[in-house]
Formats: sequence, structure tokens, C-alpha cells
Amino acid sequence: MAGTNDDFEAPTRRAYLKYGSALATGGLLAGCTGESSDSTTTDATTEGGVGTGTETADESETTTDSESSDADGPHSVAMSPMGEVEFDAVPERVFTVFSQYADMAVALGHGDAVNAVYVPEMSGTTMNHYYHHLDGVSFDWEDLHDPLSDGLSKEMLFELDSDVHLADPAWASTQDNWSRTDVEEIDSQVAPWFGNFYSGTQDAPPEEYDDYEYYDLWELFGKVAEVFQEQARYEALAEVHADLVSEIQADLPPEDDRPTVVRVTLAADGESFYTYHLNKPGYWLADTRPLGANDAFADEDWGNLWGTVDYEAMLEADPDVILHLWGITPNYSMADTRASLKDHSLGSQLTAVEDDRVHAAGMRYQGPIMNLFQIEMGAKQLYPDVFGEWPRYEDGDPYPDIPEDAQLFDREKVAAIVNGEL
Repeated sequence: MAGTNDDFEAPTRRAYLKYGSALATGGLLAGCTGESSDSTTTDATTEGGVGTGTETADESETTTDSESSDADGPHSVAMSPMGEVEFDAVPERVFTVFSQYADMAVALGHGDAVNAVYVPEMSGTTMNHYYHHLDGVSFDWEDLHDPLSDGLSKEMLFELDSDVHLADPAWASTQDNWSRTDVEEIDSQVAPWFGNFYSGTQDAPPEEYDDYEYYDLWELFGKVAEVFQEQARYEALAEVHADLVSEIQADLPPEDDRPTVVRVTLAADGESFYTYHLNKPGYWLADTRPLGANDAFADEDWGNLWGTVDYEAMLEADPDVILHLWGITPNYSMADTRASLKDHSLGSQLTAVEDDRVHAAGMRYQGPIMNLFQIEMGAKQLYPDVFGEWPRYEDGDPYPDIPEDAQLFDREKVAAIVNGEL
């Protein structure tokens, strides 16, 4: 499967395999492994992770730029920063880095095509925590490659021989031992890139990508749906999402009556917190922004994708609710987190701790299915009097069971869409 960018063309991977053996033996693949950058791919267990954003009900539409001859044949999809990307057919081998794209593949009925995902046990287990409630939907992660275990590796990308890389070429160019030339080499000799990383927080891309465009989560999902020629599944799920957000926002209390909230991760030292905003632009905030809570750190500018605060700063902000990012993943224990806060001389004074409103939050690397559950989860955690009480999440368990009459979206409908039954 060939991929073409507007500003670069080269022999396809198939042509390379046929004619390029001399190049390979001459050292094309020698020493071509790389490591992740320090600012955008820090391990979730050390800096608290990374994830997505959107949304109001009217943001769920996406513009279609694809030109397809038939459902399974050649087609093209346009998205920044790649430009127009051509596909010979629907991808059968799909490389992903962050789990929002793996979740998109599952949502579109192509989860089995995924061959790599960031920290498979964490990503896959968390995805299945949500899929547990969708009959016939699951993600088999056990044998998948971790694309960042030793840094982003060109050698691995050649070995996997994917049909598409659902990752941002601008982001890839910032990884250790990578350049834009390396990115173009993978595009031409293996398969196209198709991703957009910097929309996560609308952070500035590398200088050479000065025409970079930003998208929300559901716009990105629509673009990926075009790659897989699964627009009908996308449109049906986008309708579920739009209805969910619309109904929640219609019932939100006045702004002055909404809780003050922080989204944090307790650091390994037990004395500081990684902090994240709630309502800023970017698809990393796709689950919190629609809920409109009052961000206790709204005025803080950390000059990065996240910040760090100590207990004194937390006590000064004194939020009504603490959302512990990554709390629903297997990488953190919410029981231990709550115990650490209660046992700390300052942490025990926090209003959220005193009122038992320290809640497990999900991942910022959320795709569309994860986004639906995480919006519902947040609505119940922040506004229990309006949307129903949130059942306490127990470490290692799936997403909690919620009685059907208290669910904010229809699980059976979502499962039917994903399984191709609607």
C-alpha cells in the first residue's frame, strides 16, 4: 500500500522489496532504532501520562475530503499535516502509538488490524475495562508491539510492514534520532503516516510544519473512518456522542453552582502532583471540557503540556473534586492514592479528601468509545445530584456496572454499531 504526501514522492515499499535489496545490504536498516522525545512521549508512570479533547454537541461533525472509487478499493483522505494521502485499499495492518487510534480502529470494526500500541498492557486493559459493557467488543492486546519501549524505531516499522501508520509525522520527526527525512523514508518505503498529535493541546508543532491545522477528537475520528471506509459507523457513533453531550449540557447547573475541580496524578514521590487543565482547547480534554466544571488551576500557565504542584498549592486551590488521571488504568491504585492523601498532613485537609470526592479518571489517550464512557463517568463524578451517583471504582475491575435506567448512553446501540449491526 503506497502513501503519497503533497511534497514528497518515492518508490513504494513493494517496489523497495522488489528492487532495493542492494540498498538493504548496504546498511539502510543498520542502527536505525531511536528513542522517544523528552517532552511529548514521557512514560505515563513517570509524568502522569498523556490523552484527548473535544466537544460540544455541534462539534461532532467532520468535513469529508476523501475520494473513493469503491468501499474496498483505492481512495484518498486529506488531513494536516500529511496533506492528501492515497490508499490502495482499506488497511489490513495498522500501526498505532497512542491508544486513541487503537480505540478508533476498534470502533470502526478493525481492531484486529492493530499491530502496535503504547504500553499494550496498560492501553489494552483500560480499553477492555470499557468494552466489558459492550457485547461482542474486545481488544486483543497481548501480542502487540510497544512502539516506544525502546524509542520509536525505524527498524520496527520496516519489520511490521504496516499498511498505515496512525501517528503524526510531525511528532515522529521530533523523536530521538529521527528527522523529517526519516519520516519521509518510512512514508515512501513502508506506508503512509496518518495522525495529528499537536491537536491534543493545540501545542505548536515543529517549525517546518508551519501550516499545521488542529482538529477535535471526533473530527480526527471522522478522518480515520475515511481511511477505513467506515463512514457509516463513524456517523452513527458521532450521533450517540452528540446526543450525550447535548443532553448533559442541557442539564448542567449554572456556572456558579458547579464544583471546583483539579485533574491531577499523584507523583511517585508522594509529595507532588502532575496537573492538567480541564477546559482548554485540544482533544486531550475531550472528556472534561464538555462538562464545564470550574478548573481550580484555570489561571495557571505551566509552559508545557502539564505542570507540577505541591501539597501547599493543592491546599491553596482546595478543589471540591479531585479527578485522578490514569486512575482507571492498571498502572495506579486508587486505594493507595486515597490512603496517601488521607495520611498526609496537608492532603488530609483537602476538601475533596474530607468529602470522599477523589475519583478515578480515565486516560487522555482516549478514542471515541473511551470518550463516551469517560464523559459519562465525569458527569456522575462531578454532578451526582443531576446525573446519578458514581459507583466507586475498585482497582483492577472493569468500568463499574451502572443500572440501565441510570446510564447516560445506550450500550446496546454502541455495541451494535461497532459490530456492524446498525
